[in-house]
Amino acid sequence: MNSQEVRQKFLDFFEKRGHAILPSASLVPENDPSVLFTTAGVQPLVPYILQGSHPQGNRLVSVQKCVRTTDIDDIGDKTHATFFEMLGNWSIGDYFKEDAIKWSYELLTNKEEGFGLDASRLYITVFEGNDDVPGDQESVEFWKKAGVPENRIYYLGDSNFWPKPKKDDTYSGPCGPSTEMFYDLTENGLGDLSHEQFVEADEEQKVVEIWNDVFMEYKKENGKVVGKLPKQNVDTGSGLERLLMVLQRKENIYETDVLQPLMQEAIKISPSTKSARIIADHIRAATFIIADGVVPSNTDRGYVLRRLIRRAVFHTTKKSLSIQDTTALVELVSNTYATQYSDIKEKVEMVTEEIKKESDKFEQTLVKGLKQLEKISGNISGLDAFTLFSSYGFPIEMTVEIAKENGLSVDTEGYQKELMSHQEKSKTASAGKFKGGLGGHSEQELKYHTATHLLNAALKQVLGNHIEQRGSNINSERLRFDFSHSEKMTDEQKKEVESLVNKWINGNLPVSFEEMGVEDAKKSGAVGVFGEKYGEKVKVYSIGNVSKEICGGPHVENTRALGEFKIKKEEASSAGVRRLKAVLF
Repeated sequence: MNSQEVRQKFLDFFEKRGHAILPSASLVPENDPSVLFTTAGVQPLVPYILQGSHPQGNRLVSVQKCVRTTDIDDIGDKTHATFFEMLGNWSIGDYFKEDAIKWSYELLTNKEEGFGLDASRLYITVFEGNDDVPGDQESVEFWKKAGVPENRIYYLGDSNFWPKPKKDDTYSGPCGPSTEMFYDLTENGLGDLSHEQFVEADEEQKVVEIWNDVFMEYKKENGKVVGKLPKQNVDTGSGLERLLMVLQRKENIYETDVLQPLMQEAIKISPSTKSARIIADHIRAATFIIADGVVPSNTDRGYVLRRLIRRAVFHTTKKSLSIQDTTALVELVSNTYATQYSDIKEKVEMVTEEIKKESDKFEQTLVKGLKQLEKISGNISGLDAFTLFSSYGFPIEMTVEIAKENGLSVDTEGYQKELMSHQEKSKTASAGKFKGGLGGHSEQELKYHTATHLLNAALKQVLGNHIEQRGSNINSERLRFDFSHSEKMTDEQKKEVESLVNKWINGNLPVSFEEMGVEDAKKSGAVGVFGEKYGEKVKVYSIGNVSKEICGGPHVENTRALGEFKIKKEEASSAGVRRLKAVLF
């Protein structure tokens, strides 16, 4: 079963059970400060879960493209990837544990409608409970009813609760226990396992997680469970690459049909299998990120993209990417995903150019970095290693490798301390970006969401209709708005934009929304951001007769709640993109 057949079977299975099929959203989240990229299928649905409804109903299914870099150091093993596709189905206040578990089991094991996996190779985990939430005995009973023997069900701790509790947890929002499905990858089968044996098999990647059902039934405030939600929601996810590895009987995700063509090309320019895997993974991720409007830079998404490209270049044999190699890799990504994401095909030239430009920049910094490295006498301290990373773009593994070639050592623990110190200093500026989950909807943030719509409208009026939103980041203290414009704004233009926004705020304009089809939304003059794909129905938010945008919401009910708007800074974000920072007071 190839990747396209797996995607289609998944969608068909849940469509038959009353789920509306949603297209993949952009990798760049819309007005969501909680993460830099879309990291899970549920993320674009956050506003609808909070509001308790979706324009296309309360049963939804999609194949969502995602990017996660938290496990970047694990790339090259059997199962980890920075870019991946998440197969997911959701219930917003509709069905709950019994149906979610029954359908998960049916899809995995049924030979006609499902994937026909061997049920005797399945293992299940559930939440064991803590002081706030009892153990999930309900899920155990439903798994037994579905056909899983009780001795194949294991109670685990925080790893089976979403979001995973953290030290000094301040998360507020929906939460709940999860149940995970693991599959035996060994040749002869492991059979029945004790709790300890299962944990060991997981650590050794003899069994691999292929599905996760989250049951959002509780509510947290400042990290503490305070009660149950008025509506229960289901959020499920299955990583396509891992599922393909199992279905296609491969030993790792790089042998599946979505990565094998890239691997065949990457191995030609890399010194090892692991390096080839890193190149294949990172170039695939970079291609999708650039196609969704991000370019390499020193901050935020652009920095993540820059790191991916530079790590890929570092893992080539020659520490460089020729235009021929770059073109071949990007075209392979485009060809592999031509059916699922046809827009990639149209952007091959642009993506290739951005990757090649970044590769060339890195090659130049390599020369400077190597000269700096030559100035260091003796072993390399943690501070020196961090300086090479922060000032010259040297990944720590590159510094370690170069030092090893010269008979020197690197204080990697000291490097980690310097890195952590740097991250702590950056926390204020990056507040909320890496939390994940259902963040970004405090009262003040709703005001900033609404003000962003007014700012977008004012910029179009002052600077011209060529203005398009290129990104935004909102927290409780300010809004940041990126937009397409090739010139620095004059002081007069900034004052005019401020004046317009404040005029509209003082006009006490009502904020409302209606649900309609995408074509009707376009005909009505609604603006869509990021060139995103939408479902059959969308929410269109209107602010008086000033602004009309496709947006998930939520927002304030009237502009009088916003206060006074003030632009604090205007600067370049990247080539052809300007950035505004503004506050309400």
